[in-house]
Amino acid sequence: MDRLSDAANYSVLWLVTAGAVALAGGRAGRRAAFRGLAAIGVASAMANLAAKHLFPRNRPDRSATPATRHARMPTSGSFPSGHTASAFAFATAVTADLPQLALPLYGVATAVGYSRVHNGVHYPGDVMGGAILGLTVGTTVREATLRFGRPPGPR
Repeated sequence: MDRLSDAANYSVLWLVTAGAVALAGGRAGRRAAFRGLAAIGVASAMANLAAKHLFPRNRPDRSATPATRHARMPTSGSFPSGHTASAFAFATAVTADLPQLALPLYGVATAVGYSRVHNGVHYPGDVMGGAILGLTVGTTVREATLRFGRPPGPR
């Protein structure tokens, strides 16, 4: 879990995934990667620059968490989980063009959220808040950008 959590630091996991999707997915992949990266940018800003200041919450006391599970403890507030917000925003935005990636992307996003609790840096409520924020941002970015690059006709 610590490797997954570390891979999601600074959205590196999602940047690499966006690159792979853009390279392998043709025009739809490039569109999906753009949407995913835009959603990460908005979700990260909302979580880290706005929500964490509006809802200050201390990080969990890790005395009950085994030291072998400890990840680096961030200095920012605990609510919401920015890792989880970015993960769910990316998954939601990308699946507008590539619905076949929904299961793996949402699965990894869920695992990233779980890893933050497992490693003792977030409460479960922080992860739930991050997931809700990410789903909202991803949906908003997806809907705001759907009219670009799509042929006319039914979806």
